[in-house]
Amino acid sequence: MAAISASLVKELRERTGLGMMECKKALSEADGDIDTAIENLRKNAGLKSAKKAGRVAAEGAVLTRVAEDGTTAVMLEVNSETDFVSRDDNFKNFASEVVNKVLDTRNEDIAVVMEGELEDARAQLVQKIGENITVRRAAVIDAPEGGSVGAYVHGDRIGAVVVLTGGNQDVARDIAMHVAAINPSVSHPEKMPQSELDSEKAIILAQPDMAGKPAEIAEKMVQGRLKKYLAENSLINQPFVKDQNVTVAEYAKQAGAEVVSFVRFEVGEGIEKEEVDFAKEVMEQARRS
Repeated sequence: MAAISASLVKELRERTGLGMMECKKALSEADGDIDTAIENLRKNAGLKSAKKAGRVAAEGAVLTRVAEDGTTAVMLEVNSETDFVSRDDNFKNFASEVVNKVLDTRNEDIAVVMEGELEDARAQLVQKIGENITVRRAAVIDAPEGGSVGAYVHGDRIGAVVVLTGGNQDVARDIAMHVAAINPSVSHPEKMPQSELDSEKAIILAQPDMAGKPAEIAEKMVQGRLKKYLAENSLINQPFVKDQNVTVAEYAKQAGAEVVSFVRFEVGEGIEKEEVDFAKEVMEQARRS
């Protein structure tokens, strides 16, 4: 029988989430082979998807749904480890079930939404396809009274929902398409965080043409460039992607609407992906062989 090291027990615990004694017993029965131990645990102890939990799921899909009355929209991000899996029908069907429940319950608390059957379905999907699947986040967006919401998804990877006063779902969807394509920082200039303005001001002041300028002139130049920065990064002031001759605000106004806000999801944003050094992996495998 192979000696069961503490490091081997630790690795199995990290991959399964099971207790130390259970892991040690499983490794002993598998003669120290961690993959065999996991397979036996899955067969005998009902181990579901825990062995995949350590893998980074940074691919996946964004989905949206709009209620029939057009007053509520929801958006969901479901992640997988590879984009190949995100195109699989089993993955798509699962994601569709989750986003439908988010809309039905009007609940963006993932833990609550996934409780019960959906979590079981997720675990079964992990076992079937062999990749970690996570439901990352959801948003429920309501229109104000007399307003509308519209949603747009580009290539299953970028989604946006826009809220309007007045207008209709088609207008909101057109502006959501703009948000998906252009990725504005904020909806209105006054909503730009002060920290971002301070950072941009510091960048402007450090530019070569600011050197040696009198304080008053420098301040006027800074304010002019900040105004341009706000126009370029605020949704309502950007040239509309489908008609560059009008701003988004002007396009909305033509339809009797005003932009209230937007929400934008992009698959994997903010997730730190593990960079794999394949040459290093091959060298390490060669040393072990």
